[in-house]
Amino acid sequence: MRAGEQAGGPWPVGHDAGPMPALRLLVVEDDADLRSLLRRGLTEEGFEVATAADGASALTAAEAGPDALVIDVGLPDSDGRDVCQALRARGTLAPVLFLTARDAVADRLAGFSAGGDDYLTKPFAFDELVARLRALARRQPAIAPQQYDIADLHVDLATHTVRRGGTEITLTAKEFALLEFLVQHAGEVVTRTAITAYVWDENHDPFTNVLEVLVRRLRRKIDDPFEPKLIHTLRGAGYRLGA
Repeated sequence: MRAGEQAGGPWPVGHDAGPMPALRLLVVEDDADLRSLLRRGLTEEGFEVATAADGASALTAAEAGPDALVIDVGLPDSDGRDVCQALRARGTLAPVLFLTARDAVADRLAGFSAGGDDYLTKPFAFDELVARLRALARRQPAIAPQQYDIADLHVDLATHTVRRGGTEITLTAKEFALLEFLVQHAGEVVTRTAITAYVWDENHDPFTNVLEVLVRRLRRKIDDPFEPKLIHTLRGAGYRLGA
């Protein structure tokens, strides 16, 4: 990896040249010249770009949570498709675009089977790469996570299943709505106003203590019998879910 390049976050801030300046990319490419070219070009297009030169460093860099990945299939220490499979196995849902010199149908199918979302054959037009990445980013809400794990708390939004330490927990509709909002913003401080707008509606009176009552009920079920405590009150600010 050349001086000045980085693997993983924090991503360097790019120029506001594109319509999606906040999209964070991880480019995994062993060719130093192409890696540098892609980083410079994508940054100029408004993306925030981190790079990795091999599969091992890619797996480490991906822990920073990129919004999308560009992975070369032919890496020096592994097949890029194996890297994608490893990411999917540990729960990474960010879209993956493969770069490869192989253009056979079988190779494309193998890429999709490994968990890839798109496939671009070398040599390629840079503008096409940018267009494909933006198209993948627009599809991200369709693949939003449905399962969350915070410490030993497991929440499945699709099935409304909640477990803590392997124990299944039954929640009311309002309790689940509160937990759903908290897990979707795990690690963040969320305000009373934001919570009440999600759990109830904009006409809910924020000055009543109904939210505090609901938080206490949820705590009794998912926190009181367990360690560590996950729901934290930040006086004057709101609530935060996290170990």
